[in-house]
Amino acid sequence: MDTLDRTFHALGDGTRRQILSRLSTDGPCSANELRAPFDVAQPTVSKHLKVLERAGLVRREVDGRVHRFYLEMTPFREAEDWIARHEAFWQGTLQHLDDYVGGGGNPAGG
Repeated sequence: MDTLDRTFHALGDGTRRQILSRLSTDGPCSANELRAPFDVAQPTVSKHLKVLERAGLVRREVDGRVHRFYLEMTPFREAEDWIARHEAFWQGTLQHLDDYVGGGGNPAGG
């Protein structure tokens, strides 16, 4: 899987998106702090955090037994760039279709 695939895979899960939201609003959090809002076992949250780490969306720092997670923005920017490029393509394509349909079938509009 390339970086973009890992990013979109990680973002495809609601629990992982909630973890990322928490990190974006609260700043760095420990694994236990991130687990608190969910009614799940620690191993489940650990699996989600590993997926987020592999995607590069979070960075882990270990201080003794405490694992603290930090949000990493680079993969978000890369995904945003990819979406923007494709959005521009589809906007242009849809505009051409609208011109074609609105213009009576002539792409030039006449």
